Formats: sequence, structure tokens, C-alpha cells
Amino acid sequence: MSAALPVTVIGGYLGAGKTTLVNHLLRHAEGRRLAVLVNEFGELPIDTDLIEAEGEELISISGGCVCCSFGSDLTAALLRLAALEPRPDHVVIEASGVAIPGAILSSVSLLAGYRADGVVILADAVGLRGSLDDPYVGDTVRAQVAGADIIVLNKMDLVSEAARGGLVDWVAGGWPGAALLPVTGGAAPVDLVLGVGGTRGGGSAVGHADGLFESIVLEVSAEVDAAALAEAIATGSYGVVRAKGWVGGQLLHVVGQRWAVTPGRGAMGLVCIGVKGKLQRDGLAALVG
Repeated sequence: MSAALPVTVIGGYLGAGKTTLVNHLLRHAEGRRLAVLVNEFGELPIDTDLIEAEGEELISISGGCVCCSFGSDLTAALLRLAALEPRPDHVVIEASGVAIPGAILSSVSLLAGYRADGVVILADAVGLRGSLDDPYVGDTVRAQVAGADIIVLNKMDLVSEAARGGLVDWVAGGWPGAALLPVTGGAAPVDLVLGVGGTRGGGSAVGHADGLFESIVLEVSAEVDAAALAEAIATGSYGVVRAKGWVGGQLLHVVGQRWAVTPGRGAMGLVCIGVKGKLQRDGLAALVG
């Protein structure tokens, strides 16, 4: 039986940079076969130089990725994707600017053959406060951000250097359950948005964010309880944004405070990624020591 396909829902209010992030993910897929689902093709302008072929319901993207329009039937589109050969490694759903991505992911997680990877919310670093205070859209924006596993605080280049620290602290304090990634131009590290794979070099910077993030590889014995370890990482103060690895014949997956353990095969070991300087290496090592 094939492993369940991970699904990430990308949301955020209009103009936050969702399309920019999706194009960034496609450009830096690094061998992953990504499938991007969107209501209508016209709503997701994929960079033209990435497109290899266009069909009625499917656009082939360089590197083995695809973009699929699902209209009003998301379930049918997901079933079509699962039947592709080769099938995707990861599915990305771009929610509309007024949708609640957490609700979308909850419904997808009920579909056989798929598993919830996480909710990534794009937030406009300049306009977030105003959107939250807006009497018409404030409730929608608040519900979107409240359901985030990862908040990508985009357009940080438009915030003055003096105000950046205060803004980051305000967002982190307002939504402590979500991992926070301050970025410019939607350039969030793919490893963090879509999960890590393999065993990358411990201590090295990862992704495409100028060394803002670092990773650690933990050697894990077969006696470690995978579920207990996953819960400890997700709920503890270890600075982990993402973790993935194999523990005792099970695949362990953490994003923000969301965690899951499923049957899987792979070399024993666990990769944890976090913001540089905030990853609690000794504490993580103690969990498996």
C-alpha cells in the first residue's frame, strides 16, 4: 500500500503573497513532485517559464510538478492526483483569500490516501494590523491566522528596520501556537513550508533564506516511543518549526504544534529545523538520549 500523500493548505487574505509563495515552491522543489490545486487556473498565474504543457484540467510544470484546477469538486481532483503515474510527493492547495484553510485541511484529512501536513498562512507584514481591525474582513483574517501551523510574515522588506523586531514579537505573542517565518518576496524555505526529507547535515543552514534557519539530526534508538517524542517536540519549547524522521518503523512528522505518527520505512533518525539561534539542541538531544 502506498504511503498517504501529505497535503498542505496555503491561505491568507487577498494580496498577502500566496501566489508568489507557490511559484517560489515550484522553482525550488528540489526534486519533489509537487501538485498544486487551485479553484481555477486564472486565479493562480504560474510563472510562464515554469510551464511545460497546458491541458484542459492539468498544467505540467518543469521538474515533474503539476497544477490542477478543481473547480467546485476538490475531492474529485484529489482522487485524480492519487491515480497519476508517477504520483505527486506532496499536494499544495491554495485557498482563496476569503477561505478558512483550517477547515479545508480538516475535510481533506478525512479522505483515504491523504494526510494533513499543515496550514500555512501568508500575512502581509505591512497590512496585517489594518486587516485585523477592519470591521468587514477582520473576523475572516483572524480566523485564518488562528488556524495556522506556520505564519509566513511576508513583505518584511517594506517594514522599517526599527519596527521589524516589534512586529515579529507582536505576531509571535498573538499566535504562540504557530511557527513564525519572517520573509521577503514569499521566499520561505521549502523544507519548512512542505516538510523536511532525508537526513540533511546537522547544524547547517537550510532552505533559501540567507541562513535564517538551522537544522539538527538526532540519532534515535528503536526503543524510543515515536508518538511521545512527536508530542514532546510539538508542544515543548524547543524552537522546532519542522521535524520529520523514522523512529522504530514509524514516520514521525511535526509542523508547528501539529504532529502525527504513521507507519513508514526509512533509516532511523530525525531531522529538526528551526530559526537560527532558537533551536534548543541540548533539549532535543535529551529527548532521545
